[in-house]
Amino acid sequence: MAQFDYTIVEEAAKELYIRALCDLPPDVRDALKKAAQRETQPTAKKIFETFLKNIEVSDKNKMLICQDTGLPIYMVKIGDQYHWHGAEVKKRINEGAKRATLEFPFRGSSTHPITRVNPQNSVGENLPVMYWDFMEGAEHLDILMIPKGSGSENMSAMKMFIPADGVKALKKFVIDTFVESGSNPCPPGVIGVGIGGTADLVLKLAKEAIARPVGQRHTDPEIAKMEEELEEAINATGNGPMGLGGDVSTLAVHIETAYTHITQNPIAINTQCWPARRARAKIYPDGRVEYGF
Repeated sequence: MAQFDYTIVEEAAKELYIRALCDLPPDVRDALKKAAQRETQPTAKKIFETFLKNIEVSDKNKMLICQDTGLPIYMVKIGDQYHWHGAEVKKRINEGAKRATLEFPFRGSSTHPITRVNPQNSVGENLPVMYWDFMEGAEHLDILMIPKGSGSENMSAMKMFIPADGVKALKKFVIDTFVESGSNPCPPGVIGVGIGGTADLVLKLAKEAIARPVGQRHTDPEIAKMEEELEEAINATGNGPMGLGGDVSTLAVHIETAYTHITQNPIAINTQCWPARRARAKIYPDGRVEYGF
């Protein structure tokens, strides 16, 4: 068997970062159009018009949708029917993210947490963020890229509840966190909620939740019902687009869950801004790359 050319992974990682910044997924576009149609407040309607015009200009000129190009996050799934060299994949993704920043070019947002020195290339120690999983019966690599800006990321929250607090406490935490966030995460976006697991896993679950197509419900009916209830409650706050008032305060609430310890019930929230950006690539052993969302 011929050795796979891992420069293909590098090029895909670069392309994914650029695509995610410039080309919104169809489900996000549809959600924004539907939100604009059901909005009744004059100021909010004008904001939605600006959102849609922003997308139109970006499409026409191949420009960034938002100046905050975010930190690069890659969710990687490895098919078990082909021998992928994980360390090489990781190295190539890192290089691809760097090349996207330098060659497109756009602002590098990565910085040392203490010295605040910015290498202007969007990478650094333990960055890009990479999540790893595996696929049964598949031979390809599946790479989902999500650029995460600080306006929404800064509004992340996590709390360790105990079972006695009940589900109402979890719902209240989500709504309170949203209200306290105000205009900071550039609403209306997707609100990702993680429930269960451990303190670190629950935050990862919340991040996975924002990667789901807008409005796609959880497969568990009880969780899906909770998503609908939270979505209705958050839209009822009147926060509106960009926090300036309106009928639509979120495009969707998505929840991901994990089993947890009998004496705990952690919850985390990770919000995505109105351009819920993401891009996907499927890479096959023969070198084919299929791009999508």
